[in-house]
Formats: sequence, C-alpha cells, structure tokens
Amino acid sequence: MCSVGVVSIVDDDESVRLATESVVRVLGWRTRTFVSAEEYLQWAQAGEGATACLISDIRMRGMSGLEMHASLVARGAAPPTIFVTAFPTDSLRAQVAASGAFGLLEKPINIAALTQHLTKALGSPPTRS
Repeated sequence: MCSVGVVSIVDDDESVRLATESVVRVLGWRTRTFVSAEEYLQWAQAGEGATACLISDIRMRGMSGLEMHASLVARGAAPPTIFVTAFPTDSLRAQVAASGAFGLLEKPINIAALTQHLTKALGSPPTRS
C-alpha cells in the first residue's frame, strides 16, 4: 500500500498545499505535491511514481479536480481520491459521490476527517523508524 506509493496532493493554493502535505506527513504517509491538475496528469502519465491516494482541490486554475479525476477514470488509472473545497454544496457532494471518489472535505481541512479518509483508502500509516 503506502510502501509502493505516495499520497499525491494537488492544489493551486500554495499555503493549503503545503499545510495538507505537512499534516499527511505527520500522520505517517509519504507525499508528493503538484500545483495543478495538468502537472499531476503529466507526472502520472510519465509513470514517474505510484500514487496510493490522491487529495485534490476541486476549484483550480485550468483543469478542475473533478475533470482531472474523470480523465484518470477514463484511463483506468484513478487512485482512491479525496476532494477538498472551500465551496461545498449539495450538488458538488452529489457529483463527488457519483465520480466514485472517497469523499469531499471542506477547507480548512479537518485533520480527524482527513485521517479517517486516508485510513479508509490506505489502511494504517506505515510504521515510522
């Protein structure tokens, strides 16, 4: 699980991206960050690494998180995905559920909820030395 991949974090807001990365690392998982959906897709298509779980903002400049996820699903390469947004609506929750993603978290991200979603997707974090 975690030993063969990382938790990839895609968010165009640097402060959110770095804060999310910090929390995920403290929880025990390895991370890789991306500033856009396009950057993540390019990395994933190049086969430069394995994503065990994807955390993505919904609203970003360029391609949205939902569009990125749909592209991954179409390729048969969608990892377990957790979406985050500052603008949750019932309609958006329904879209996320229909996409097959693990869930939608509201910004600022609740650490307990993030931990629960990551554990559901990946199992327990790897033991630290």
